[in-house]
Amino acid sequence: MASRRIVERRAEHKRYKEDVERTGKPFFPYAMFHDTVMSLVVVCVIVGLACVWYFTADGSTDPGLLGPYYTEEADPGTTNFVPRPDWYFYFLFYLLRIFKWPNTVVLGTVGIPNILLGILIALPFIDLRRERRLSRRPVAVVSAIVVVLAMGTLTYKGATAKESLGSETIQEVPKWAEEQGFADNKTAVAGAELFAVAGCLQCHTYLGSGSSNLGAPDLSDIGSTGKGVPYFERYITNPAQFGNLAMPPFAALGQENLHKIAVFLDASKGPKG
Repeated sequence: MASRRIVERRAEHKRYKEDVERTGKPFFPYAMFHDTVMSLVVVCVIVGLACVWYFTADGSTDPGLLGPYYTEEADPGTTNFVPRPDWYFYFLFYLLRIFKWPNTVVLGTVGIPNILLGILIALPFIDLRRERRLSRRPVAVVSAIVVVLAMGTLTYKGATAKESLGSETIQEVPKWAEEQGFADNKTAVAGAELFAVAGCLQCHTYLGSGSSNLGAPDLSDIGSTGKGVPYFERYITNPAQFGNLAMPPFAALGQENLHKIAVFLDASKGPKG
């Protein structure tokens, strides 16, 4: 079977060469020259647009013709920034919401994308038919439609997915305080507000808020462990000293803020009643 296909492909290649010599032009140098000219045109357009952007924009106040240099300076000390990928990676971004850490995340990050890529690479070697009419290739047409719809749906879901931003989750603090019973503890309430905006909910969950990532536990009843405020304060200052290498240190928040978060964690003993 394989030898017959090889013979057919060699025969097709020979006929192609004969047709080129008789009626057409060879790929080199004609087609290669056309591709080179077109590539040069594309590069020139990109360089031209970059020059128009650079020379017409004036800092962050005047957007010029193609936008400003920047909208605002980056704040390296921000605690509520949620990184998001470019739009063409939204479908992979949303797969991470479907396949959770640690049991199934490998399927969304490695398994499914690599399987589909492997099928795409192998397709020209598997399907050797010369038929190109779509009506004669129902399997290929249906597969293409399914892939486009799946990627389109995942891209849309990824673009509209809501994140656990501090400005949103801080509104949950009064409910947390009431359910946990620390509404009268001003230090615990202040710690809860810091907890909501410091990025903790990117990995942890608390009374239904946040996302469970990297194996981080739910902290709704962490105070019931009885470890106390000093322990929590030392832990969040530098988790590595307790063997937790996945969680970053939060010493930059300052001792006062760390104490408030520690009081909040110690007061989180689970919903009352």
